[in-house]
Amino acid sequence: MTATRYLALDLGAESGRALVGAFDGDRLALDEAHRFPNRPVRLPSGLHWDVLALYAECRAGIAHAERGGPLASLAVDAWGLDYALLDARGALLGTPHTYRDPRTDGMLDAAFALVPREEIFAQTGIQLIPVNALYQLLAARRAGDPTLDLAATFLTIPDLLAYWLSGERACEMTNATTTQCFNPRTGTWAIDLLERLGITTAMFPPVVAPGTVLGPLREWPAGQTAGGHVAIGQAGVAAPWVVAPAAHDTASAVAGTPLSSPDRAFISSGTWSLVGMEIDAPLVTPAALALNVANEGGVAGRTCLLRNVTGLWLVQEIRRALARDGAPPSYAGLTEAARAAAPFTAVIDPDHSDFVRPDDMLAAIRENCRDGGRPTPSSVGEVVRTALEGLALRFRWTIDRLAELTGRPVRAIHVVGGGARNGLLCRMTADATGRSVLAGPVEATAIGNILVQAIAAGRLDSIEQGREVVARSFRIDEYEPGSRAPWDAAYERFLTLDTVSG
Repeated sequence: MTATRYLALDLGAESGRALVGAFDGDRLALDEAHRFPNRPVRLPSGLHWDVLALYAECRAGIAHAERGGPLASLAVDAWGLDYALLDARGALLGTPHTYRDPRTDGMLDAAFALVPREEIFAQTGIQLIPVNALYQLLAARRAGDPTLDLAATFLTIPDLLAYWLSGERACEMTNATTTQCFNPRTGTWAIDLLERLGITTAMFPPVVAPGTVLGPLREWPAGQTAGGHVAIGQAGVAAPWVVAPAAHDTASAVAGTPLSSPDRAFISSGTWSLVGMEIDAPLVTPAALALNVANEGGVAGRTCLLRNVTGLWLVQEIRRALARDGAPPSYAGLTEAARAAAPFTAVIDPDHSDFVRPDDMLAAIRENCRDGGRPTPSSVGEVVRTALEGLALRFRWTIDRLAELTGRPVRAIHVVGGGARNGLLCRMTADATGRSVLAGPVEATAIGNILVQAIAAGRLDSIEQGREVVARSFRIDEYEPGSRAPWDAAYERFLTLDTVSG
């Protein structure tokens, strides 16, 4: 059978990529057509995403991909939380802030003063963290941001790019759930909550399911508008279709993870680590609130029950700090330095507020240890190892709590995303948790994006069938747990840290 080509435009907080998936009915092959950096821009008004540059790069990615042959469809996935506002004409109002902008400092308490935390969680089922769009909107309202009153449409970042590509304004469900403006049990925007926080509700558009076909690619080719009259599976006759995938990158990553049984957990490991389990329906209970978990939308009506854990952001920021003194070492070089360093020099909680946006991550980790009266890592290798060990210990804590919350044992952990390349972190995760780690595929997010496109085209019947394709198409590395004793001792030290239970 001739392979059908689908394009995943997969945007992360550090970089983006355009990946072509060629599916022949049995196996899926990936080819990278374009890769580009994603650099926030600091302006007098705060820290912003350069969404115009991202759109230009998406267009460049489409052009690169089409040189290899016709595309049946394309879809954009990206990080959650952040949003853009459009006026009644569809024009962008301002430049979207990034979730790391400090404008949300203090917004959790401000929100809880208006609506108790229990009610916010009951209406949204989402982890209470200040970076969520709900608190960004509250911060904008309290600052008197005039764009809120001018806004006709609220879109998340992948929805914005999909609008520019297709002309259709809609919020895809999985990314809508990350905003804490959406009620996963009713499948509608949390209008009562938004109104009580003084947030305009008329701007929230229709919510569409993963796999919704938005329309043909606009201005294809060379400024011409395509007719869009050809079925999505028939490439090469008209413009490729623009599809709403699981637009939240975590939901796409989970869709692209070959989960084969309910006793598997997942870690989507990148700038953030999303640690969770796939369940059938949202779990919005007092116990879930106490654990501060998120019920994020998944493919095929499923829920991704997870916690956001600080991820490879720690290593990325260590590398950025080193770049001030010249050319920084590669990520592989930093990992090797960590491998050579002595284990358990220090113990940190990677979710500590000290690590959210430090000027110098190396200094922040050292100072966090020093201020806590704990041994302090000195060399770069020791600091990186401390960061990775902290991640593995936080993974153990989170997965143990999720198993208790759901009543489902976890016997294996799938690690996907960039962290699947880090053999040291995967080994640490197996040893720290006492569970088998299955690492890969690295590009699970793009794969999940493509699987949803293939389902929309009728080339796949279900996400289960898609996961079987993934299992036979991509390499999965296995790590079996080793000696538990040193990790158990480190875990006891970890549990003494003040922030661990939060």
